[in-house]
Amino acid sequence: MSRTATTVSVRILDKEYQVACGPEEIDELTASARYLDAQMRIIRESGKVLGLDRMAVMAALNIAHEFLKMRSERDTTSKDSARKLTDLLGRVTHALTDAKQLTL
Repeated sequence: MSRTATTVSVRILDKEYQVACGPEEIDELTASARYLDAQMRIIRESGKVLGLDRMAVMAALNIAHEFLKMRSERDTTSKDSARKLTDLLGRVTHALTDAKQLTL
């Protein structure tokens, strides 16, 4: 991983921000800025939240909620997959044991 920081310019709600990041992180940073900009625009267009700081907090809360929901779904999927694999391994072991007994 490179330790050289690069300054990247991103625009969020028509305001430019300079952010330092590693060269390998530029694509992720710009994608994150575009996503944040889109979320803040949605909040601004709703007309329910006034003030840039409040829009930023609401966007952060929405994004954190999305993240936690996706992480929970991933964990549930992982647990389901592990259970299914354990079940499948048991079936294969049982089938191989039965086949071995038939050949003896």
